[in-house]
Amino acid sequence: MELGLTKAGRFEQAQRQHIAAVARLGEGREALAGREIIQRSWRRCVDDYRLDPSRPRPVRVLTHEALVDSREPVDELLYVARAGVDQLFAQVAPMGYVLLLTDRYGVTVDFRGQPAQDAALRRAGLYLGADWDERHAGTCAVGTCIHESRALTCHQREHFDATHIALTCTAAPIHDPEGRPIAVLDISALQSPRGLESQSFALPLVTLYARMIEDAYFLHRYRDTTILRFDTTRAFVHFNGRGLLAFDPQGRVLAANGEGRALIDAHAQCTPPAPIWVTQLFEAELDDLLALPRCEPDQLRALRLRASGDIRFAALIEPRGVRARQRDATVTGTTRDRATDLATDSATDATGLPHDPVAPASTPALDRLAGDDPAMQRLLGLARRLCRQPLNVLIRGETGTGKEVLARALHASGDRAGGPFVAVNCAAIPESLIESELFGYLPGAFTGGNPKGMRGLIPQADGGTLFLDEIGDMPLALQSRLLRVLAEQEVMPLGAERPVKVALRVVTATHRDLGALIAEGRFREDLYYRLNGAELILPPLRERADRRYLIQRLFAALAAEQGVSAPLRGDAMNALLDAPWPGNVRQLKSALAFALATREGETITVHDLPESCRADRVATPPISATSAIPRTTQLRHESDDAPSEAESLARALAQAGWNVSQVARQLGVSRPTLYRRMRRHGLVPPNRREALGD
Repeated sequence: MELGLTKAGRFEQAQRQHIAAVARLGEGREALAGREIIQRSWRRCVDDYRLDPSRPRPVRVLTHEALVDSREPVDELLYVARAGVDQLFAQVAPMGYVLLLTDRYGVTVDFRGQPAQDAALRRAGLYLGADWDERHAGTCAVGTCIHESRALTCHQREHFDATHIALTCTAAPIHDPEGRPIAVLDISALQSPRGLESQSFALPLVTLYARMIEDAYFLHRYRDTTILRFDTTRAFVHFNGRGLLAFDPQGRVLAANGEGRALIDAHAQCTPPAPIWVTQLFEAELDDLLALPRCEPDQLRALRLRASGDIRFAALIEPRGVRARQRDATVTGTTRDRATDLATDSATDATGLPHDPVAPASTPALDRLAGDDPAMQRLLGLARRLCRQPLNVLIRGETGTGKEVLARALHASGDRAGGPFVAVNCAAIPESLIESELFGYLPGAFTGGNPKGMRGLIPQADGGTLFLDEIGDMPLALQSRLLRVLAEQEVMPLGAERPVKVALRVVTATHRDLGALIAEGRFREDLYYRLNGAELILPPLRERADRRYLIQRLFAALAAEQGVSAPLRGDAMNALLDAPWPGNVRQLKSALAFALATREGETITVHDLPESCRADRVATPPISATSAIPRTTQLRHESDDAPSEAESLARALAQAGWNVSQVARQLGVSRPTLYRRMRRHGLVPPNRREALGD
């Protein structure tokens, strides 16, 4: 390399050298020793795709509409893969890698990257919506992985296109339960050491996570089917058993993962292809296999393979419905799987959440407030110990975290459950009325009052629980009177000569810093200590690990209230899990209610959610000159001379008499997709325009 060249100059020189090397390969004057898979791809690029190495091609990025359509067929996989994608990215991000999950055509449908690199990643095509099909991107990890059906690394100058020679990329295929490629998992870096050996860690790591995602997808797809899980080592079967076989009640194999398919292939070499029965693969009777969960202390059994005589250790994963019935018969207290059958749960209790179908009827209301979030479990453990104690409780947490729900659950789980629960929002009552509202008044106590007087909210809570929400907003003068109520357990209505005895427990809540209010002289310190017999701090929704549990339970309750059955699709669930939720549980409930009220189809998709919940899930990618991909979506390339999508769509609808189904068939898209495009461009059928008064 010549001295004195700038970094850009050195890169341009490297590109020229690379183009020359590709040209020599096309002329048969050069070979890639030891990298036959890359050489085959280069040959395809020259001979089959007719790609010109001297003319680097711009990155293809799908339009927003095309990306939405590309994500739909792999929606269920995206839902299942989310945890694995996040875990893998957490491991490789510190080393400068980004993560791409593409569909089976090479279109990036999910992406993880560092915001600081955003501009450079977009230019390199390492971004959401980028298309890495080998036919136009040339030799690359994703495209070549798809063509070769195997995991591989494409390192720097192994890329065909000269614009990609700074990248290092490693990809592995993901298959569906029938063995068909469904997606590709890829990690890529903008810069890396020159030697290929520097990437030796990447291939096994990406392959491992691709298999984990593949197996998780298998278990999700066949969760209502009996699954045999097996491995060569007894210790790993329950946790990471490599083989999976799904079979019907008669023992016929319905599907298998990669390890399972290898077992079936070995059997097929000895026996002509036919319906495969699980008892043909293992030396065991069907009844013996079905009894695995109850046969040994570790629920495992050593089985001999009929084809080879080798030993495999096997466990049985029973269908979801069977597992739920078994828990109904054996579970006690709070030890249960809270995720089971939540979508069918319809009863609602005093907490505002649906009754847990797995929990015994005697389970306190507190137990139903959270899933497996550690902070919430610690909080509820403390709440269970407090609910029958004569202590006042202060609940702190952001607005919308469920402070009143927790207060009601404390009341319902304690000794005063048979008494009244009176909730007062101290910030909602005008300051001029709050004293009379709380303490009550006698007839004629003041002008404008009820001639019959009024029993105050505090006396109404006698024998039960008084919940004072937003206690930090209570006027300072009124705090003194409340302190006397707590100290003397009596209340003096306005106009009365003698106090009225009350026996109650006070639970207060605030999102404000009472310590700061005390320092400012706006809250009485002695009242604070009287109220704070014990403190419960609710974590914000964005920090809770049981968000999926809350989403499922709240959604089931809302659906039951409306009498509808519209399950949450995976893309909607992922968007809800990723949302920041500044309004916490209250905002979540509103978002779910909005989706149920405005849904277009039989399921709730990400497009049915409020804009604030889905803005980051399907981000609008950058548009390049060759952005649209004319594949399954049948989208065309757009140019300045072509009519806009809105104009073309309006013309097609008008010609079809606004028959949406007919136009959807013509365009090769689903009706929900067409409705989304109509809504995006403000296209309203004539009959609806009349109804809206246009």
